Amino acid sequence: MKLRRPQLRRPTLRAVLPRLLALAVLLAIVVPIGLVVARTTFESSERSISIGAHQAILRPDYSGEIVADFGPLLPMVKVPLDDPRFGIGARIQLGDADVASLDELLARDAVIASQPDGEIAAVEAALRSMWIDSAVRGAGVAVAVGAVLVTAWVSVGRERRARILAGTRHPQPRPVLAVVTAGAVVVGALVVADRADPTSVNRDVEWVSLSAAFPDLPSDPRIDRLEVSDGAALRSGASLIEGALRTYQESGAFFDKLAETAKDVEVRTPEEGQTVALVVTDRHDNIAIDPTARQIAENAEATLLLDLGDDTSNGASWEEFSINSLAREFRDFEIVAVAGNHDQGPNIADHMEDQGFQLLTGEPETIDGIRFIGDSDPRSSGLTKGYTGDEDDNIAAIKQQDEAMTEAACDDGDVAVALVHSAASARQLAQSGCVDLVLSGHLHRQVGPDVVLSDDGDPTVTLTTGTTGGAIYAFALGTGLRREAQMTLVTFEDGRPVGLQLIDIQPGGTITPQAYVTLEDIIAEQAPVDPATAPTDAPEPGPATVE
Repeated sequence: MKLRRPQLRRPTLRAVLPRLLALAVLLAIVVPIGLVVARTTFESSERSISIGAHQAILRPDYSGEIVADFGPLLPMVKVPLDDPRFGIGARIQLGDADVASLDELLARDAVIASQPDGEIAAVEAALRSMWIDSAVRGAGVAVAVGAVLVTAWVSVGRERRARILAGTRHPQPRPVLAVVTAGAVVVGALVVADRADPTSVNRDVEWVSLSAAFPDLPSDPRIDRLEVSDGAALRSGASLIEGALRTYQESGAFFDKLAETAKDVEVRTPEEGQTVALVVTDRHDNIAIDPTARQIAENAEATLLLDLGDDTSNGASWEEFSINSLAREFRDFEIVAVAGNHDQGPNIADHMEDQGFQLLTGEPETIDGIRFIGDSDPRSSGLTKGYTGDEDDNIAAIKQQDEAMTEAACDDGDVAVALVHSAASARQLAQSGCVDLVLSGHLHRQVGPDVVLSDDGDPTVTLTTGTTGGAIYAFALGTGLRREAQMTLVTFEDGRPVGLQLIDIQPGGTITPQAYVTLEDIIAEQAPVDPATAPTDAPEPGPATVE
């Protein structure tokens, strides 16, 4: 007997149509609800961030422009966005800053504004994060509403739904229901979304271009795009604002020319199988040097940035702009870092990690094929919060850090490079012979390269790089370099350091690379020779005579 295979019936359009209509109605309800919730959440949100020398409140809107409010003593500033996606803009309420006078605040803001990319990136990242949070919330509400509607639909049951629909007494009830419901929801969505006009805060403000307000200033592409609020604040603060604008232009002129000069600087490039890292240290808020450092790195075909700390002067939250700038300028580099004694406090080290820096914490780590060890300076400077002035505590903390890193490096047995802010944190480590190279900063001047031999005769090369920011004491922010600046290029091969080249930058704007030197040559020239095994042509010394 032949068995017949059951034939599967394809669902007909008539059978599928009710489900499609139900799905369409559901989407017509939940999608506008999600969009409304996302939009209203985004417009009503705010976030505290650091911008330049200020703590600030960021409030997004759909104006397509950025408006910065400096308070009652200064005019507001407006700038249109080059690429206002979805019409997104923001209003920034700038708060207090840790300065002694308004003159000092404006001068500091002007220098920071001459290299704005880091701060722009920080604002963009905050807006992006707020937009994503709002979109997630809108999607969550839409899903929740959809789940409630589906549950209610199922719980009613097919027969009861049929009676309800039949009671509408319309020959095509479901399409009508879908259209009516969707239309009501969309209209409601548009009404709610339109309640707040994002440009209303600027509706009563008279704006004038900055170049028109200060016609005696030289033309500048960035300044020409800015507008300021016209009123008493502009007129009363005109001299202060003009001084800040001149500071901005002087800083931009010097450091822009320096970055152009760096394009022609010839440095050693890596051979096949080699990689290069750029070392910066003690920038002390001088973000204007960052484009020059980036250009030197590009000339050397570097792919790694080693940051030895003291990127700030006070370790204050407003100084996050310094980290923002370095992160922006070297955004496609691996950044390995330690914090310096001027970076201590609750903000800078955390912000380094937030910006993607790989902050060393005393244990060996392999990054980009190189085995590192390092740790942030345990001390605080006299300018940072938490400073006690107890030198005995500082000495004990440094010694304890040195001992811990020495033990970790020697137990690991494969560490190539130690990064510390101060060479004092790695004296015992250098003497152990458990690392090839110790890199440090802190002194604002070059020391080395020198060679230290362990008791077993294992060599370690040590190098202290001068201040990359051209800082005197802890201050580098200004319209030029306060002293000679310096950075170092380190060449690696098979994960080990093989060569060094230091770059000197004079306050007058000249850039001079030192000669490239291999670690092998440094060790051969400086390592002390054991007299017992050293070859000699000299005769045996005779008895000493006293004259």
